[in-house]
Amino acid sequence: MLTPRWRAELILACVTGLVALAAIPSGPARAAIRAPGAALTRSAVADGIWDKQQWVLGMLDVEAAWPVTRGAGVTVAVIDSGVNPHVSDLSGSVTTGPNYTRVPTSPANGDWGVHGTWMASLIAGHGHDDGVDGVTGIAPRARILSIRVIPDRGDPHYAKYEREQETVIQQSLADGIRYAVTHGAKVISMSIGYSAPSGAVRAELQQAYDHGVVVIASAGNSGGPSGAGRTSQAPYSFPADYPSVISVGAVKADGAVAGFSSDNLSVQVAAPGVSVPAQGRDGEYWLVSGTSPACALVAGVAALIKSEYPHLAPDLVSRAMTSTTTDRPAGGYNSQVGFGIVDAAAALTRAGQLAGVRPAATTIKGTAKYRGSLPAAPVGPRGSGQLVLFALLALTSLALSAAAATRLVILRRTNR
Repeated sequence: MLTPRWRAELILACVTGLVALAAIPSGPARAAIRAPGAALTRSAVADGIWDKQQWVLGMLDVEAAWPVTRGAGVTVAVIDSGVNPHVSDLSGSVTTGPNYTRVPTSPANGDWGVHGTWMASLIAGHGHDDGVDGVTGIAPRARILSIRVIPDRGDPHYAKYEREQETVIQQSLADGIRYAVTHGAKVISMSIGYSAPSGAVRAELQQAYDHGVVVIASAGNSGGPSGAGRTSQAPYSFPADYPSVISVGAVKADGAVAGFSSDNLSVQVAAPGVSVPAQGRDGEYWLVSGTSPACALVAGVAALIKSEYPHLAPDLVSRAMTSTTTDRPAGGYNSQVGFGIVDAAAALTRAGQLAGVRPAATTIKGTAKYRGSLPAAPVGPRGSGQLVLFALLALTSLALSAAAATRLVILRRTNR
């Protein structure tokens, strides 16, 4: 459970706060590494990564959406610990934005951008060797805008970061959101969590919404009521609990809720979050777990929607995803998986329907008076030519009537 004081964390699954990373059995044994988050497994080779991804892509029905779009034309801002733009599966797809952490760690340091690179690969990884090897993200033709607002726990200057005032830490996030909006991001992915809200962050999120930017955040890894002997819901995490933010929970390969996934009413949808293949900043491959990867995957789906329907409002993007989920819980909603597991293809189809029924622009007067389309224009005034014609027709009609009456009188007299 998060402490009462402010706390910013990268959201990987955690029980004790730190979980070991172990090597995949098929690769050479490596020393365990400690990092903020859930069990991560390192792969020795790229071959076979596609196969390890199939359950993730299948659960989200991504391949059925790709014939329509793969995310071209959309920039996804990854507000995180930084992204290494030089790894094979992200090469050419990353723009490096500012560093708001106030710590001097060099991007060349092996502990810089660990978490952020994993997340970026899940969103926009395009593999390598013509896509044969490596990680393919949900929107492989999208671009990534990397904005660093928090260091990884292994960062040599993490202790300095922890001593910063809460207002400074929260302002870094607010600045990151503002930068993303003003530099063309259409989707913002935030696999991070703060234990307290911030007025500055809330204001920037409103600006994001007003500019049509879809914002996704991880729900947190504080587990459910039964996970730690709780009788109440898990604590809320920000930015997931802000209005207009799509909060994402995590599920396992069988669709069951991940034990670490926060159970609270902020959760709107769910996505794979256990042993999800991702590329690390070291260029190698990892199996990552937590609501972090779940958030990144849903951000990729949002990128697909914004690619095909760039003007669709954030609330309609959210509706497209929440109304087309699979594995919907009894009653349609619960606080573990929200409305269910995101279905990329179905959400894309629904987004098209929502884009098509958007009301056409009309005047304020017309909208206020008629609440819809205006009636046909009234009949115009008649000209003098029309009046003369009508008069002639009337005289002819009278003449015919008189002739008919005269004939009738004659006939009556003859009959007598």
